Amino acid sequence: MNNALIESLSGIVGKTQVLSTAEDMASFLADWRGRYSGSALCVVRPGDTEEVARVVAACAAAGVAIVPQGGNTGLVGGATPCGPASHPQGEVVVSMVRMNRIRAIDLDNNTMTVEAGCILQQAQEAAAAAGRLFPLSLAAEGSATIGGNLSTNAGGVQVLRYGNMRELTLGLEVVLADGSIWNGLRGLRKDNTGYDLKHLFIGAEGTLGLISAAVLKLFPPPRASATAWVAVPDPAAAVQLLGRLRASCGERVSAFEIVGRPALELVLKHIPDTRDPLVVAHDWQVLLELTDTLEGFGLDIALEAVLAAETESGCILDAVLAQSESQARMLWRLRESISEAQKIDGLSIKHDVSVPISRIAEFIARADAMLQKAYPGLRIVCFGHIGDGNLHYNPSKPTLQENASFIAASAAVNRMVHDLVVELGGSISAEHGLGQLKRDEITRYKGAVEMDMMRAIKRALDPRGLMNPGKVL
Repeated sequence: MNNALIESLSGIVGKTQVLSTAEDMASFLADWRGRYSGSALCVVRPGDTEEVARVVAACAAAGVAIVPQGGNTGLVGGATPCGPASHPQGEVVVSMVRMNRIRAIDLDNNTMTVEAGCILQQAQEAAAAAGRLFPLSLAAEGSATIGGNLSTNAGGVQVLRYGNMRELTLGLEVVLADGSIWNGLRGLRKDNTGYDLKHLFIGAEGTLGLISAAVLKLFPPPRASATAWVAVPDPAAAVQLLGRLRASCGERVSAFEIVGRPALELVLKHIPDTRDPLVVAHDWQVLLELTDTLEGFGLDIALEAVLAAETESGCILDAVLAQSESQARMLWRLRESISEAQKIDGLSIKHDVSVPISRIAEFIARADAMLQKAYPGLRIVCFGHIGDGNLHYNPSKPTLQENASFIAASAAVNRMVHDLVVELGGSISAEHGLGQLKRDEITRYKGAVEMDMMRAIKRALDPRGLMNPGKVL
């Protein structure tokens, strides 16, 4: 049966677009972190939506599961096949890399229609070439795809001003589990004609259907910016600074990132041509950015005034304001290289959590104290999008031998961190999704009614459980 399915898929997309040897499939069967790996009958690379639909229909007829995959930059195993344990008939990876076209840009409507395999940076550049901004920005933007961003409801560094993918998307085109196509590519900001179906698929990690294209919002590009690297005494001071900055500059605050010292030290250790922007080492720093569509507004002056006032009050210990675009890029490189530096350094127990901004300082203080008491000598790499309450909180032990035993205690560590997150009114997954990593964990924190609703939606849209099995539910 497997050979017959592979022949059928080859007839749809062409033999060169069906990979079936272990060597050819290797890069598609393991996740970016190297934590998850699986097996597949083959990897299929369709070239358009009709081919996607025919591929899904062929797999459905054979009773074989489908694993959608974009840039394979996910952090929770959501795009990695699980193997026979998740589906007895096996899985086919459907790679969207060939579906990378910009279908249309509507300047009057401020929208862009792109295919799911379009790399995020490609979408950003196409918008810029048309005199617009597509604001989603994250460290993996050079390889992450729009489909993957949609499937995990990606956030990134500018959620504070522009929102996450859910807010940036007006319409979707989706191939459903039976191979039928839902064309919801409407660029409407008002459409009150029933259920807003696109939101079922955004953040669903391919478990309800396969996103093939999307209509995305565009914005006027910023013509002025001001970027600063600021040392603060503690996370509470960072939250206070955010409040003061927003009160003074309003929606011009486009990014506000917190970086703990251990995170910065890893970047300085592992990433070439990086240096601490400040002379004295500090435990906590913030990378912030103001942007405006008006030139000559005086963003630097406005930012300097806030920084001076907060330095006087003791909320700021030191600060450097970028004097050029290249200096601003240097500061952003420090923040965006943290995940890569962590990967080079070794395994850690990663947490992508969100809490109300007002509880961030409490979360960090209580989580640090709790974990250090239970596991003395921990190194806690804490950083993230403090402006929208999203923290990446990643503890590990500094030596390889100690860390191996600590990683083995992941379940207990997760329980401690996640229990505290939920106590503070937060979420155990802010922007990375559930995937395989948190599939079972989520049942502890969602009520029975909520889980039943999610399972009912899954049964309605994917009654045979063929869409990305072993993820989310």
